Amino acid sequence: MLIKKVLAGQDHAFRLLVEKYSQDVFRLVFAVLRDQKEAEDAAQEVFIKIYTSLPQYEDQGFKTWISRIAVNHAIDVKRKQARRKEETMDFLEGEGLATPPDGVEKEVLEGNRRRLVRKRLEELPENYREVIYGFYIEEKSYQQLAEEQNVQVKTIETKLYRARHWMKQHWKEGDFS
Repeated sequence: MLIKKVLAGQDHAFRLLVEKYSQDVFRLVFAVLRDQKEAEDAAQEVFIKIYTSLPQYEDQGFKTWISRIAVNHAIDVKRKQARRKEETMDFLEGEGLATPPDGVEKEVLEGNRRRLVRKRLEELPENYREVIYGFYIEEKSYQQLAEEQNVQVKTIETKLYRARHWMKQHWKEGDFS
């Protein structure tokens, strides 16, 4: 009934709708954003989206419909924040102004990355794993690897080339973050 009044152009009906659902929308948005100010701003934006999308609403459960709009909007806001943060960090790193993460955080992140790399190395075919591990992890030269494996340096170069090619085909860049 309230929705029909809003669609008929009765602004007072939309104010009632906002009053009725504002706490629900705020809670949903806050659950995603975890920031009071951001959640307040996002909740207002959600009601603008609801108002503009109301003509497309098809009696499928109003609270569910607005909840979906609220959560999707909050996720979009969160993604924008993450992108902004990345861009800022990239800029600061480019300018040499970024502050390094504290020691404990850095150690944890590096430990997680090392475990992930070791796990992914296990996926490599055996003949590639040895040369990748030796060259990138143990930081051995082509010559050292060739001597250890009793092969020519050119063989090590070929194995590394093929291993890199295999990794490009089977792994995505985001697999290691």
